[in-house]
Formats: sequence, C-alpha cells, structure tokens
Amino acid sequence: MAQLQQLTQLMTSPAPALTITLPLASAPFPPVSPPPLVPNTLSKQRARPKLPSPLDFSSEQSSGQAFLNSCTLYLHLALEQFSCDKEKIFWTLAFFKGRRAAKWSENLFCQKADAINALEGSLYYQGNRTVDNYLDSFLILTSDAGYMDLQTLVVKFRCRLKLNVQSQITTMSFERPTNTDLEVWYAAAQRINQV
Repeated sequence: MAQLQQLTQLMTSPAPALTITLPLASAPFPPVSPPPLVPNTLSKQRARPKLPSPLDFSSEQSSGQAFLNSCTLYLHLALEQFSCDKEKIFWTLAFFKGRRAAKWSENLFCQKADAINALEGSLYYQGNRTVDNYLDSFLILTSDAGYMDLQTLVVKFRCRLKLNVQSQITTMSFERPTNTDLEVWYAAAQRINQV
C-alpha cells in the first residue's frame, strides 16, 4: 500500500527542476532539436477492425440463417454507416445474388417502379370500385412506392377518387379534413361511399 501511495505521489507532484552545469568550451555546441512528440494515445478512439461483408445469398435454405446472422452482426457493429432503415435494407439486398434471391430482389425494385408509375400516371383512379377496394389498392401502391409525405398522400388519394366523392368531401361544412390528415380523408370517403 505504501508503494502505491509513493507512486501516486511521484505521478502527481511536479517534476524537480533540472540544473545542468556545462563545462566551458571554446567551440559552440551544435544545435539540439527537441525530442519528437509522442502522440497521446489516450485521447484517440480505438480503431475498429474491418468487418467482413456477408457472403452473397442465393436463397438456399441451408445458408439462410448464416446470412441473416452475418448481416445482423454487421448492421449492429457498423451502425454509424447507415442513416436509416431503408439504407440497411438496400445494403442487405445488394447481397441477394444467386438464383431466386436475385430474382426476388429484382422484382422488389421493379415493384417499386411499377407502383410509382401507377400513382404518377393518369390511368390510376377509383373508377367503379368501392372506396374500400380503392383504399386497399391505394395503400398497397403507396407502400410499395415508398411514399411517406402526408400531403403528397392526401393529394394522390383525393385526386383519384370519384368526382362526386371528392366534391362532397371538399365542400363539407363541418369537419372537413385538412390536406395532411390522411386518416380523416379515408374515413370521410368511406362514410360518403356508404350513403
């Protein structure tokens, strides 16, 4: 215990001043450069080891769990590399390269493009469908397209309703839905359709 206290005292007390007596010489001493600075390793963060990417996934059942485990491990250890869940999903899909897995991944991207084209095109509207059927289809398309902005969703939903349903909702004198209240638009359209 006494040694520990001595060590602590040595580490915390200021170093004594050094006095050096040099002999007198007739020739000047060569210039001395200061010792190189040692980097403070305590202030730097520990470098992380480079993580291996998961092996490509071919949809073989025998390798499915190993692929899932390696993706999960990588995503947890390299969390700062991804800003949102969508980036994590796209990163994972990049390893779907064999047979059915590649086809499934390709279909997923085509499905998104098809949904966007349907919602942005002029051929998608309620038509003769009930509001419930139109709403089911609309929810699937907007989910597949990745639309999340409430105002955009309200505009897309409203503009594709039958004209008489649109008119009745927009001219409501009481409890008219706002342009960002999607659930109220759904409910209003369903109520009008039942009358």
